[in-house]
Amino acid sequence: MNYTRFLNRLSLARKPSPIRILTAILNESSAEMISMAGGMPNTQTFPIMEASFKLRDGTVLELDQNIMNKGLQYAPTPGLPDLVTWIEGLQSRVHNPPTYNDKSHPGKMECLVTCGSQDGLCKAFEALVSEGDNVLLEHPTYSGTLAIVGPMAANLIPVNSDSQGLDPSHLRKTLSRWSPSDFSRSGSGAPKILYCIPNGGNPTGTSLNLERKKEIYKIAQEYDLLILEDDPYFYIQFTKPYIPSLLSMDVDGRVLRFDSMSKLLSSGMRIGVLTGPKPIVDRVNLHMQCSVMHASGLSKVFLIKLFEHWGHDGFLEHAEKTATFYETKRDLCLKSAEKHLKVCVSGLAEWSVPTGGMFLWLKLNVKDTKKMIEVKARANNVLFVPGSAFMIDQSQPCSHIRASYSTATPEEMDLAFKRLADLIREEVKESD
Repeated sequence: MNYTRFLNRLSLARKPSPIRILTAILNESSAEMISMAGGMPNTQTFPIMEASFKLRDGTVLELDQNIMNKGLQYAPTPGLPDLVTWIEGLQSRVHNPPTYNDKSHPGKMECLVTCGSQDGLCKAFEALVSEGDNVLLEHPTYSGTLAIVGPMAANLIPVNSDSQGLDPSHLRKTLSRWSPSDFSRSGSGAPKILYCIPNGGNPTGTSLNLERKKEIYKIAQEYDLLILEDDPYFYIQFTKPYIPSLLSMDVDGRVLRFDSMSKLLSSGMRIGVLTGPKPIVDRVNLHMQCSVMHASGLSKVFLIKLFEHWGHDGFLEHAEKTATFYETKRDLCLKSAEKHLKVCVSGLAEWSVPTGGMFLWLKLNVKDTKKMIEVKARANNVLFVPGSAFMIDQSQPCSHIRASYSTATPEEMDLAFKRLADLIREEVKESD
């Protein structure tokens, strides 16, 4: 693959930071190395020396002065080596990427620890998108992605989704606007990237099955697309075994995968993982070098200690428990929605059962939910997100809303849907 054609001029112009290179060299050097190079503060001046943290099972993990110094000091941009190695092992075990051990492959898999998956997404789009580009987005889509690409003056092209996620037939139909030769010709305007959320979609709660993933990857090969696989809910799938990821079938090196620790361990840690072809990941690395420099050191040493204790088996066991927790929350949410929103023949709303994640995507029996949700619902002490927040054209009327079942108690969900039902009836009455 010609990765240069996917990168914009700004990304191609980035150069390695000489100081960041020295930091990486120092981390890989023996104890005999004397460094008078980097502007590292002396760790003897740091007030924090040691720490410990307690797990839910009662286990106490200790962070001694040596590992604390690593967390408190500047570190290599890709991540502390022990953490990167552990993550690479996890990706190999769970996804078995075809390019993982192929050192000769031009798109060999690389991992980069980011400041949450959101920052990885942002920097990836900033490396790939130029003004006027046509960008393919699963639709409806994550509002955080719209916030990233919206100001880039690109043409955002919706690819429809249904109850099974992104629709490959609509993707192919959308791409048919261009001739096959356009996709290898510079300046043709043909799309270069496809963004999708394959599991527990935000906002839809839908997941792609294996057949659809294979078809989407095949289409990406035919049209030479990069796929941005935004998959923070991969481990919160409600059916097992896990549906193989797009990364797992990426023989070409055309998938950029975004994982998140936020949904499983802590959203406040701000730790994500970008996995994908080295030529693209390296460009994001260069952007990090001159911006955030690296993800939080304290978060990383906490994770190193936790992962050393758990191993991959313990991590996957925790992921399974987390998925079961959210599946139970989903079922309670559906029970309340059924109780209050399907109380008559026509019903007040309709929805598909979420197959993963934290969200229920409802189509209400009203033309537009924006004012009802943002003004009237708030006045009635209940919060949802109007569906327009997840649409490319947010000025158009939208009948949908997103409900999150992650934190509300069963009693709170029941009361929330009762209040929503009352609001829908009031809205319908006013529109008659």
